Amino acid sequence: MADTIFGYPLRRLFWNRPPILTEWSGSTALLDWLESPNAHILKINVPGFSKDDIKVQIEDGNVLHIKGEGRREEAQAKEKDTVWHVAERGTGNGAFLREIELPENVKVDQIKAQVENGVLTILLPKDTTTKSPKVRNINITSRL
Repeated sequence: MADTIFGYPLRRLFWNRPPILTEWSGSTALLDWLESPNAHILKINVPGFSKDDIKVQIEDGNVLHIKGEGRREEAQAKEKDTVWHVAERGTGNGAFLREIELPENVKVDQIKAQVENGVLTILLPKDTTTKSPKVRNINITSRL
């Protein structure tokens, strides 16, 4: 909602929350974001997905893309003698996409991910060294 009212650049001024770029995808890929002194930890529900079904990528230097493409169980549906009474598990498209803007202090070259028991855990190590603020002087002239 903040994006539609104030636009993306102003969101951080009004809402003090992690900058998740996309809204909930409507899938079962629900997200928890925890922060420890040394790392950010993302836990995402991915039931039925194997590590081969999930892609975790960094784009634009600090945007984490988490994409899952599931497979439907259609082997039994092809049999002519099989009658389906309820098909709730295979009704969705079996895919999800989450895009998350990472904080500036994440070491993007050291990100690790694992899938276990239907939960994708992504460890985002923090850069704990203090950085001096980048200040650049702009030369002022009488003409551009």
